[in-house]
Amino acid sequence: MKAFTKLDGLAVPLMRANVDTDAIIPKQFLKSIKRSGFGINLFDEWRYLDPGFPGQDPSERKPDPDFILNEERFAGAQVLIAGENFGCGSSREHAVWALDDYGIRCVIAPSYADIFFNNSFKSGLLPIALDADIVNKLAEECQNTPGYRLAIDLAAQTITSPSGEVISFDVDPFRKDCLLEGLDDIGLTLQKRNSIKDYEAKRKQSAPWLFG
Repeated sequence: MKAFTKLDGLAVPLMRANVDTDAIIPKQFLKSIKRSGFGINLFDEWRYLDPGFPGQDPSERKPDPDFILNEERFAGAQVLIAGENFGCGSSREHAVWALDDYGIRCVIAPSYADIFFNNSFKSGLLPIALDADIVNKLAEECQNTPGYRLAIDLAAQTITSPSGEVISFDVDPFRKDCLLEGLDDIGLTLQKRNSIKDYEAKRKQSAPWLFG
């Protein structure tokens, strides 16, 4: 998993409430367990005017010029400012994978669906929850300021706006450490690899029939 320490990223506002995981990555694209290749279909039904299906040539599709991620000034955005209850709906991990594959490393919203929130930390994406008034202010500034960037420092738990305003955010200490170190569940387990090997060696001695 990619570690998250600091990010100075272009922001994009998507102030829709209850954005569900099927909107983030529609069901027809959930045909792979790899974590890559989903970014091109992020928000597919909103980004494109033509129906989307796996294997399409992106250059032949029809982008919706009215969808905010298609605006040239938001190309390469890494911070998504979103509405309340972001990531509701099904529990698909692909929603987080699609955001990450597109280039989004951080989402800022008033609230999240629990499963999406948990999946984010396990995939290296930082979900920050702030008061709705603060999120709305950031979104308005972002909409009205070309090249609006936010500097996010996970260790300090701060967001710094272009004006120099510093906003603090809360994060669970264990999840914070995992993100800083780039440790997902497998990485955490492998930290105990020597203890696991020692246990297996002892089990082979005490119960050899279990090992063929």
